[in-house]
Amino acid sequence: MDEEAKIPRHLIDALFQLGVMGIEVPETLGGGGGTFFHAVLAVEALSRVDPSIGVLVDVQNTLVINALLRWGHDEQQRTYLTRLASGAVGAYALSEAGSGSDAFALTTKARLRDDAAPAGPAGDGEFVLDGRKLWITNGNEADIFIVFANLNPEAGYRGITAFIVERGFPGFTIGRKEDKLGIRASSTCELLFEQCRVPRANVLGEIGKGYKVAIETLNEGRIGIGAQMIGLAQAALDHAVRYTRERRQFGKAIADFQGVQFQLARAATEIEAARLLVYNAARLQQSNQPFVSEAAMCKLLSSEVAERTASLAVNLFGGYGFVKDYPVEKLYRDAKIGQIYEGTSNLQLQTIAKHLLT
Repeated sequence: MDEEAKIPRHLIDALFQLGVMGIEVPETLGGGGGTFFHAVLAVEALSRVDPSIGVLVDVQNTLVINALLRWGHDEQQRTYLTRLASGAVGAYALSEAGSGSDAFALTTKARLRDDAAPAGPAGDGEFVLDGRKLWITNGNEADIFIVFANLNPEAGYRGITAFIVERGFPGFTIGRKEDKLGIRASSTCELLFEQCRVPRANVLGEIGKGYKVAIETLNEGRIGIGAQMIGLAQAALDHAVRYTRERRQFGKAIADFQGVQFQLARAATEIEAARLLVYNAARLQQSNQPFVSEAAMCKLLSSEVAERTASLAVNLFGGYGFVKDYPVEKLYRDAKIGQIYEGTSNLQLQTIAKHLLT
């Protein structure tokens, strides 16, 4: 999958059969009826094998499904949560070429169609979206997209509105798929909106409140990325422990050297600390307590620990760690994204500092 930069459809179907693509969707809508913590555990476990699968499941659960659970009205939940639990993949489209960390600088625009009836509470009217999104995870596989566009640019971020857009809506196309350093099987795509028509009933949340949908959902999503990173870090440590027990130099296993033992022990300690930060943030979110700073902390630390542990594994494998015959070079490449997406490490530090100082 890493070489071909693609997740086979039969594997995605297997994830749906396992129930991990609709963990928090109510049982009445075909989901697992589970909790946010369950989703975090699933992402961690899957990422221990392949972080590309981990992020596929993470975006589905902690971003797309969570946004619909929190902001979707009854009809949207019946329509889309049912599909997301039974075979439809979701994607979350916020980032653009000029709005990465500065997410609210987005330039994708929405307007009410000139020939449409005025948009009212009954759900009449139709919107038209124009713009371009970049770095959209699950873009190749997704059928349902949560898309952010500005309905009133003069109002700044207070014009941002969230829309539910389906693959196949007129004017919506999937653009270029990125050729990435790591998590290569996970698709990262450009989305193009050229007079894309979206029904009024597909506004998610309130008009002009898309910024709240975006920020509050991403706060939860960061915990999922923390889970992905600790799964990756644990995999790297597992491989390193196994290899150092088997690899012999100077007449004994390299795991018998105290210098190697201390490096493994420190890595195990850091992983456990990061794991507890992730679990604590998930616990706070699930119990409706403030968790924004804790989510930033868990993503910050877990992404750093993942990179350090994967690097250590490559070092301990020696030359074998640098070739694709062994798995640790892939984990090293996969780890880097943890400090970039769903809020860079600098943004996490900014969030933590803001909570400390206000």
